[in-house]
Amino acid sequence: MEEIRRPDNMERITTPALADAFIAEQIRDIQAQVGDKKVLLALSGGVDSSVVAALLIKAIGKQLVCVHVNHGLLRKGEPEQVIEVFRNQMDANLIYVDAVDRFLDLLAGVSDPEEKRHIIGEEFINVFADEARKLEGVDFLAQGTIWPDILESENGIKAHHNAGGLPADIADRFELVEPVRILFKDEVRMVGRQLGLPAGMVDRQPFPGPGLGVRCPGAITRDRLEAVRESDAILREEFAKAGLEGKVWQYFTVVPDFKSTGVKDGKRTFDWPCIIRAINTTDVMEVTVEHLPDELIDHLVKRIIAEVPGINRVLYDFTPKPPATVEYE
Repeated sequence: MEEIRRPDNMERITTPALADAFIAEQIRDIQAQVGDKKVLLALSGGVDSSVVAALLIKAIGKQLVCVHVNHGLLRKGEPEQVIEVFRNQMDANLIYVDAVDRFLDLLAGVSDPEEKRHIIGEEFINVFADEARKLEGVDFLAQGTIWPDILESENGIKAHHNAGGLPADIADRFELVEPVRILFKDEVRMVGRQLGLPAGMVDRQPFPGPGLGVRCPGAITRDRLEAVRESDAILREEFAKAGLEGKVWQYFTVVPDFKSTGVKDGKRTFDWPCIIRAINTTDVMEVTVEHLPDELIDHLVKRIIAEVPGINRVLYDFTPKPPATVEYE
């Protein structure tokens, strides 16, 4: 098979000026491809889909229809941020779908990690397909495919996600629009900054497709999921205060499905532990652990135990990869 290459004249986007030139070129290409037709986009709020949304809004405005699905596994404040940035600030044509109960009801009692991932992925496609069937006059489907996706597909690492795995009756309707497919992640971030997206969205740390579902090991319950969400929010807030935001590759909390005894307010408790993981990597094949200052650890322990219901211990994961993986599931 012939090797897939970026265009020979494609210069790495390392400056705002180069990002501006790329944006101008893509606007022309999008307008030429789409004309006066409508484009559909699943807007997760992640870096790639957000940059694609901002680019398409600049090119075709209300012809873009964004669908944001809240499956209940997002971090604290993320659905609100998507609505604020795209509907309120960018005046996007945004459909918000509250599917929290739909997802969590399907996940109830399911403890196998692969089965959980399958349910989350399949149901997301089902929800998005339901919304797509309600729309008329949409001929294009936008995707946040980037260059590493193309390379991994070429090398047999994973299948390229054409039409996002949508059912045939939906996928066959659409022509793909993939404006950032020849960019690496750092270039996508640079383009996002030039498009005016907030730093918290453009520079956010990696986040798994199944969301907080993989950080709630075992069968997901709403109270334990909320403990993950709240402890994660505290961790991110304190990392930002400590000047570690953007300096540590990834940091998050995990609340496993077991309990231990403790004492709180003079009374016996039987609650979950909260595990903190903070790691650095250049290729994700090998991961090192970030060693946090003792003062920060002490502050995190006090805040999480005091503010997050159901938590009575805070642990720190010092395990590199290998032997551990980044996520727990």
